[in-house]
Amino acid sequence: MSYNIEIKDGIATFMINRPEMRNAVNHAVMDGLEEFLSKVESDDNIAYAVITGAGDRAFCSGGDLSEFHSFRTADEAYPMLSKMAGLVYRLSILPVPVIALVNGAAVGGGCEIATACDYRIVSRKAKAGFIQGTLAITSGWGGASQLLVKLNNHDATMKLLSEAKVHTAEQLQAIGWATEVFDGDAQTGLEQFISEMKKIHPSVHRAYKRLAILKWEQSGLGSHMLEEAAQCAKLWESDAHHEAVEKFLGKKR
Repeated sequence: MSYNIEIKDGIATFMINRPEMRNAVNHAVMDGLEEFLSKVESDDNIAYAVITGAGDRAFCSGGDLSEFHSFRTADEAYPMLSKMAGLVYRLSILPVPVIALVNGAAVGGGCEIATACDYRIVSRKAKAGFIQGTLAITSGWGGASQLLVKLNNHDATMKLLSEAKVHTAEQLQAIGWATEVFDGDAQTGLEQFISEMKKIHPSVHRAYKRLAILKWEQSGLGSHMLEEAAQCAKLWESDAHHEAVEKFLGKKR
């Protein structure tokens, strides 16, 4: 199974279960995420949602290029990009606090998924970055739009996107992307983070989350994310992108 869904003690967890592929997102993972979102949206007993990856090497390495590289044109790429942008938007507007438990590397689309969460709890050993630019494309799942709304630091956001570099957990905390950095076991890090929040009734968290959702809805975040997907699709069909992907896949081989 490419993913695991667990709902226990009021915590709904979605785990990408492809450690051999550094938890890259493929069509099966997208279907699993859609299933997870529907469960959380319809269950009032859930207090928190958690997104993470299997193992301790990777949270998510973005889209699975071995599967998505078959898309050659904008028309071929856009359905995947827009579907995932829609799912990432739904993730961001879940009615409960959403926590990215970044247990390992989060790059490309992995950063976009984590940015859509309300909190990013990052292992000190993890590194993360919006590296899409190295493949001659932009973020395509709405991550840049999420950053521009949530980081509240325009120049730092543009630098993070445009340099397309990987950063340490401490660097990401310094600019405000990482909420908290933990040492050791990811589950322990999660439990420590929510220990104080659990003392407050879940209805309070839902009420505050609703205020955030209203702000994002008024900003047009969802439509901005789809426009981002469309821009990425245009770049996707360029020779520069396909050449960069071939070079990347060649290095992996």
